[in-house]
Amino acid sequence: MPAIAFQPTMLRLTPFMLLIFCLNSVSANDVKLAGKLSDNEIIESTILGYDLQYRVYTPPNHDQLKDLPVIYLTDGQWYLEAGSMHEIIDDLIGKGVIEPIVAVFVDNRDPRNLSNNRRNKQFLGYDNYVDFYREELVPHIEKRFNVSDAQEHRGIMGLSFGGLNATYFGAKASDTFHMLGIQSPALHPVPEIYDLYLKQDLLPLKIFLSTGSKNDTEIHARRLKSTLETKRYDFKYLEVDEGHNWRNWKPLLDDALIYFFGTK
Repeated sequence: MPAIAFQPTMLRLTPFMLLIFCLNSVSANDVKLAGKLSDNEIIESTILGYDLQYRVYTPPNHDQLKDLPVIYLTDGQWYLEAGSMHEIIDDLIGKGVIEPIVAVFVDNRDPRNLSNNRRNKQFLGYDNYVDFYREELVPHIEKRFNVSDAQEHRGIMGLSFGGLNATYFGAKASDTFHMLGIQSPALHPVPEIYDLYLKQDLLPLKIFLSTGSKNDTEIHARRLKSTLETKRYDFKYLEVDEGHNWRNWKPLLDDALIYFFGTK
């Protein structure tokens, strides 16, 4: 992603505003892929009482493949536009570095009013959002795409409050998700999140945890790291010399993907 020259007035931007500001101006549709990225699809949720939209990356020869691993990305629109994650996945598959996978990019905004982003409700330990994935979205994707229905082949990933969401899903839905991608987790809205891990038996999880060290969520990430070490979880931890921005998150996407889906 090109470097951005920040003006002094930008220093007053909140982390949420910076997330939006750092989005790439290049559309996710502008890049040629060996695989395919779908248009936005709508799913009507009875559990949540409203619609959501999502896009799906499928690898080359998807129709000839079966039982593919799948990863769900919350804030999917940002992972596409700012993270170019579909391109990274496509490139890693093409080079044989990771196995073919399907990626579901879930957009948490109201499909009919994109200024209404529901993430600050959905991501803060919201059990209905967990149930939406478990009972509606995951079965829906499994009917439409050639993905595995096995827990060990399914992951969820998010950043900031989305990192909190992925952490919460691990504690509450390890029957559904095995892989957790947790980037710069803002865990403070759910302070009991650490005890959710400490007070349970070891859960069947594989975890990628990362943070920046410059005014990021390193305090939360380090405490979560300590919690995972105490329980002897299988996890990878990375801390980089960056802040709460895509210069932190985007360069680590291949690390997470290789950790989860690497061929070696």
